[in-house]
Order: sequence, then C-alpha cells, then structure tokens
Amino acid sequence: MTGGPALIVVSGPPGAGKTTLAHAVARGVGCPAICRDEVREGMLHAGTPDPAMLRTNAAFFAAVELLLRAGVTVVAEAAFQDRIWRPALEPLTGLAALRVIRCVIGPAAAEARIRERMTAQPTRSAHNDAKLLAAPGALAGWEPISLSVPVLAVDTTDGYLPELPEIVAFAAD
Repeated sequence: MTGGPALIVVSGPPGAGKTTLAHAVARGVGCPAICRDEVREGMLHAGTPDPAMLRTNAAFFAAVELLLRAGVTVVAEAAFQDRIWRPALEPLTGLAALRVIRCVIGPAAAEARIRERMTAQPTRSAHNDAKLLAAPGALAGWEPISLSVPVLAVDTTDGYLPELPEIVAFAAD
C-alpha cells in the first residue's frame, strides 16, 4: 500500500463477527485495529464505565484520527450505522483513503453469537447485549453506512465469504 494512509472500516450489525475480522484484516494488512467495543471494555476495566457511550465514541474517533494524521493505516471497527456514524467518518475521508468491509449475517445467527459471548466473555458486561436481545427487531434494523467509497460485503455466517485473502487484498488495495 502506498500513497498515504487508509482507513479500513469494518462494520455490521451486533454479533456479525466484526471484531474478529477486524483483527484478522489488521494482521493481514500490517496495521493496528481500533475496536470501539474494546475501548469501552478498557474504560470498564479502568473503573470509568461509559453507559451513554459518549466518552467511548470520542476516544475511539480521537485514536483513529491521531493515527491517520500520523500517516498510519488503521482498521476501525464498530457497528457503524449510517445516521449515527457517517457524520463522524466523513471528516476522516480527507485524511485517508476510506474503504468499508460490511459484515453480513442473519439475525438468528447474530443472536446465537451474542448469547454465546454473553456467557463466554466476562468483558461483555460493558455492553448492553441483554437489552439488545430483548428489543424485538433490533438485530434486523441495522442500517449500513452510505458513503461513496469502495465497499466489500462479507458473509460471516460460517467463516468468511469471500475468504480472508480476498478481504485483505480489498483492504490493502
């Protein structure tokens, strides 16, 4: 990759496997991954929980912007929804070439993953997984980002389709 930093956004609904894919893409490209939920978990670990997500989102975007301004390619991962996240992403397009990897999964498979991680990952207590599962249609109502940038849809139901080498090639292009 040449010609300045890239911002590789990994998005998708809750339970789509975004964080796992973001770390795999970052390893494949050779850059850091900044994951919004991990920032939130770090705040809980430090004893500074952020239920409203205001400090979490500010810290997440500040870290991404700092790295881009330093000339670092970054994988940024969150459940980016258009109405919430596009206003925060648009200013970053002037700092880096933006591309989006959109994780796609059915609501039933996403719900099963969320239920599994609620019991398997103690750090998930920083999140509202139980509330999310209790809200009818919450997983089906996720709205993808609508920016005029390259987008690759990845089915994450059972592995990755397309496979990881093709995803990394898209990210590193």
